[in-house]
Amino acid sequence: MRILLSNDDGYFAPGLACLAQALSTVADVVVVAPERDRSGASNSLTLDRPLNLQRAASGFYYVNGTPTDCVHMAVTGMLDTQPDMVISGINSGANMGDDTIYSGTVAAATEGFLLGIPSIAVSLEGRKLEHYATAAQVAVDLVQRFARRTHTHPWLLNVNVPDIPYEQLQGLEVTRLGKRHKAEPVVKSLNPHGETVYWVGAAGKAQDAGEGTDFHALSNRRVSVTPLQIDLTQYSQLDAVRGWLK
Repeated sequence: MRILLSNDDGYFAPGLACLAQALSTVADVVVVAPERDRSGASNSLTLDRPLNLQRAASGFYYVNGTPTDCVHMAVTGMLDTQPDMVISGINSGANMGDDTIYSGTVAAATEGFLLGIPSIAVSLEGRKLEHYATAAQVAVDLVQRFARRTHTHPWLLNVNVPDIPYEQLQGLEVTRLGKRHKAEPVVKSLNPHGETVYWVGAAGKAQDAGEGTDFHALSNRRVSVTPLQIDLTQYSQLDAVRGWLK
């Protein structure tokens, strides 16, 4: 099996190195990641300038673009053969609920999915980030499951892992996305030149975190596995909009 590995924290991120090492025990791994932290880049493609591909001493390839750029470039031009899977991560921090709209980690996996490849985004919950190895082992487990049980259509899975030792995990749970409260207001400050600048505020706290959500699974020490889709159509409002346009 051949795996294309990317992320949004940059090719130097500890989660990426940990995941590459773990996956290399069960697959051939090629790493193509952004040259710098591109957290929050979502599904953006770089269309206003050319991209450069370089190779680090670690053997990882890096691109002066977004996570989506990395996967798109690798699959459509760099690699000689299409990978069997695209895996993105390990992100430093969870990507649950509304986070998936902004996440570059999820975006890299989404690009693989859009190109017809089964894809997984892997994130480690919390701020201490002490157990990347736990998330890496979860990813290995999922890859091995995939190898044993193939399926007709590619999946896009968003996986969040509690920041605890692997043996303390309480299993895996298939979940739906929860929802956060509105984000905190922007933070206004002055830069050294006396100019007013603004920092994007922190994400809101969990609002919809009941049983069955990704938030609930993580709070109970379970790995959250959420299948995602790309179709943004609000089907329940089609008739209402038709009537409004008459």
